[in-house]
Amino acid sequence: MRPGFHSGSVITGFGPVATVEGREPLPANATFSVAFDVAEAAKPGAINRTLESAARFINMHAEAGVPRDAVRVAVVVHGPASFDLTNAAAYARKHDGATNANLAAIAALIDNGVEIHLCGQSAAGQGISRSDLAPGVRMQLSAMTAHALLQQQGYTLNPF
Repeated sequence: MRPGFHSGSVITGFGPVATVEGREPLPANATFSVAFDVAEAAKPGAINRTLESAARFINMHAEAGVPRDAVRVAVVVHGPASFDLTNAAAYARKHDGATNANLAAIAALIDNGVEIHLCGQSAAGQGISRSDLAPGVRMQLSAMTAHALLQQQGYTLNPF
């Protein structure tokens, strides 16, 4: 873990946070509905940076006093990152036997109410079937469709 960061209180194994002294206070009634877009794959055997960021988003807002039910997070994955959402067998087939380090993060995020969506167009293009996905990952028609539906539900796109 990087110096100055510590484990979060909600998702303890992922998404370390830094305490920020002297920051602007958050409004008492702040709510967050944030979608993360993921196209860049992690290196084989490493955790995807955006999955880590989604966990950090939840952890840092919990530390800042935002009630857990006031933070909704979704992750939309497409392109080369698609295999980061596959089960151990599919991932190993793609990456010469490597272990999918993302599986524990996916499970922890889903256990904490995060929606994880895979672009069906990317999956089709890369030969990923529904049975290849990690438990709880949702197959969508496309990443574009997933983002459009999330926007209709009040989600904003996180630019980071």
